[in-house]
Amino acid sequence: MPDMIQPPHIRAALPDDDEELAELDRLTWSYLHAVTPKPQPPYPPFFSERHSPDGCLVAELDRRIVGYVRLGFPTPLASNAHVRQIQGLAVSDEARGRGVGRALIRAALEEARRGGARRVTLRVLAHNTPARKLYESEGFVVEGVLPEEFLLGGEYVDDVFMGRGL
Repeated sequence: MPDMIQPPHIRAALPDDDEELAELDRLTWSYLHAVTPKPQPPYPPFFSERHSPDGCLVAELDRRIVGYVRLGFPTPLASNAHVRQIQGLAVSDEARGRGVGRALIRAALEEARRGGARRVTLRVLAHNTPARKLYESEGFVVEGVLPEEFLLGGEYVDDVFMGRGL
């Protein structure tokens, strides 16, 4: 009988996860999804004033962190407090194709719902077809496009806004 693929365990991030998450971020860096230059030493911490452990969920397989999703507020405005935004999603290469990204998105949607959100939005680079297909399969639709918003690796890339209700 073939081995059953175990679903990832999703949990809230802890301050002690900082180093492991920072390394995951470095290992998964690519212009496919990153708009900032490739990280160079000295590496910054993963958590910051803008992104605390409170807004992060991690995925574990065999007790190792293999992915994360950051969920935050798109603005600090009270009139926008009913919206949450996915502000980062990464899955390690060895965990791809095992449902980790999908599990993280679903957990983020549930977390947003529990927190009283009515909508979840995100931004994704137009050339990131795997991510766009995953988001679409989870109910996100394109709500706007900023043409040639970023110059990445010598190519102009559109920034795609997606969203969905809860």
